[in-house]
Amino acid sequence: MLLLVILLAVSSLTAQMKTDSFIVCGTNDPTSKTSIEKAGTKNKAYSLHWNAGTKMAYLKYDMDKVNPDQVKKQIALAGFDNDKYLAPDEVYAKLPECCRYERVNKMEMKGGPAMHHNMDKMSHQASKVMDTKPETGTLSPANELKPVFDLYFELKDALVNSDATATALQAGYLLASINAVKMESLSSAVHTLWMKQLPSLKSDADKIFKSKDISKQRDFFMTLSTNMYELIKVSKTDAPVYYQFCPMANDGKGANWLSRENAIKNPYYGVQMMTCGRTVETIKS
Repeated sequence: MLLLVILLAVSSLTAQMKTDSFIVCGTNDPTSKTSIEKAGTKNKAYSLHWNAGTKMAYLKYDMDKVNPDQVKKQIALAGFDNDKYLAPDEVYAKLPECCRYERVNKMEMKGGPAMHHNMDKMSHQASKVMDTKPETGTLSPANELKPVFDLYFELKDALVNSDATATALQAGYLLASINAVKMESLSSAVHTLWMKQLPSLKSDADKIFKSKDISKQRDFFMTLSTNMYELIKVSKTDAPVYYQFCPMANDGKGANWLSRENAIKNPYYGVQMMTCGRTVETIKS
């Protein structure tokens, strides 16, 4: 019995986890997000996070146990088109009105040229959702980084909750989002800075993803936040972002982080010192 427990423990530690990103169609209604994530999360071997704004799904899975295509099929069978499979018409028709997204032209399920052509159109549509400035209708290249910023904030929230497992999960999603950035879509200033920061961004996200120690995750979050601050300063944001500082973090040397809220919720200490810190800069949208 003891040997079995040891073998199971070793097996769980050696699981080959990977994070992939792909497009899933859906609406901005919370019901749509819940349905997609439920369809893409069935057991502990894999889980899925879907960003309603960009239509990007981030799948974290055990490479030895999970076939990503099977997960995509499950999502399609729940009524949501993705980059591999279309939802059956009768299933789509049964979706609640709030979840019925605008479908691209009909394409074959077997993945022929028509499918790839239409998925390119779907990618373009998702990019327009992410990049379009509502007040002008023009595209903002810098907003190619919006999914990266969104996932950074979710990672920060997991640290505020002192949840090492959720923090690692969000870091995996963040890493996939970083790898998915189309650098040719960035403005000149953002592109230059992105290329400079990219190795450090990927390294910190990867280290947080692989760590189960909340204190080490918080250490890597310090440099991640510094790089994110520099990027968000030169990029366009859809709302003000607050650059905040905790004087107690980093062995009393202090450390910064970014937040969408002016109220202090400290990611370095969580409930231990939730309101320790102050806003030192407001980055305007």
